[in-house]
Amino acid sequence: MDKIYLDNAATTPLSPEVIDAMVETMKMTFGNPSSTHSFGQEAKILIENVRRQIADYLHVSPAEIIFTSCGTESNNMIIKSSVEHLGVERIISSPLEHKCVSESILDMKNRKGVEVTYIRPNEKGDIDLHKLEELLKNSDKKTLVSLMHANNEIGNLTDIKKIAELCKKYQALFHSDTVQTMAHMNLDFSEISIDFASCSAHKFHGPKGIGFAFLRKSSGLKGIITGGPQERSLRAGTENVCGIAGLGKALELSIKNMNAYTQHMQEIKQYAIDRVSEEIPGVKFNGRSSEKENSLYTVMSVLLPYKNPLIGLQLDMKGIAVSQGSACSSGASKPSMVMMMVLSEDEMEHCTPLRVSFSHLTTKEEIDTFVQALKEISHDLIIENTNVEHR
Repeated sequence: MDKIYLDNAATTPLSPEVIDAMVETMKMTFGNPSSTHSFGQEAKILIENVRRQIADYLHVSPAEIIFTSCGTESNNMIIKSSVEHLGVERIISSPLEHKCVSESILDMKNRKGVEVTYIRPNEKGDIDLHKLEELLKNSDKKTLVSLMHANNEIGNLTDIKKIAELCKKYQALFHSDTVQTMAHMNLDFSEISIDFASCSAHKFHGPKGIGFAFLRKSSGLKGIITGGPQERSLRAGTENVCGIAGLGKALELSIKNMNAYTQHMQEIKQYAIDRVSEEIPGVKFNGRSSEKENSLYTVMSVLLPYKNPLIGLQLDMKGIAVSQGSACSSGASKPSMVMMMVLSEDEMEHCTPLRVSFSHLTTKEEIDTFVQALKEISHDLIIENTNVEHR
């Protein structure tokens, strides 16, 4: 049975070119970048070349790119250091953030007494920027705004340029979790006055265990992992050289092929929306995921018109990997905060959310197979429910 992978928002398969770059680095560039001999300096040069490559993509200074293990580490560093080292007393965020952001904010609230304000999204998952401006202008406390660029569950895009302008207007710092959009979209931080952003390489066909943080050098942010002078003393520890090489190659491929990849995934997503709508009566789409202009092309969030907490497992048994953004409350399962924000109580009780996410490798044939499997499961469930009612 050929397997079908439709969970690319969780992670993406490594590109063959990335694997080759990493293997070559492990073989030939094994020196410690902090060593002064030629072996170490070769590794250091590789790291700085990738740093410069990232900086060119974002239109920033190489000194503003700090390598980390992932987006989670980057987000933790940014939020916690903003409080501990920059004097942030208040954080404005939303209930839609990734847990690494929301848990970091909660930690600062509990341990440091930071005031936290959440902007509740509307039923489509949109953040009210008028409410944000109102909050910014009504307090003198030093504030960090933390709002993600694209939601990892429903794909909604946030206008980070407008948010950055509001933050600058009211002297607030702005952090955005850009894990889902980095290397998927053209980002120009010389035009967007953002202070902090994050990246994980495995979201764009790079390796796991490597990412970076963008830290605007004028911010004065300090590191929270201490021990050595690596990464400009902002992140101690020997660098993951082969991981950085993999990140660099993945970014190179993403930038080179961005237009082609974008067009392909937009077509695949629309095809999936059309096919699911045709074959599953009563289906809905969560947030803005069925829209082209306001949604990331990699993510489609489906709301099935029946309750089936096992659908992710059933699809997996058919060789199809998706993510069940479950809103069920049975057993140990809990509804995700995102689903709680965008679904009604009736939908939470009687419907099933499902996240399908694409890459440039996804084909229409795979979508057809997925839709057929979904149709079979839906048909079987309807028959089963009908038989139960007639007993």
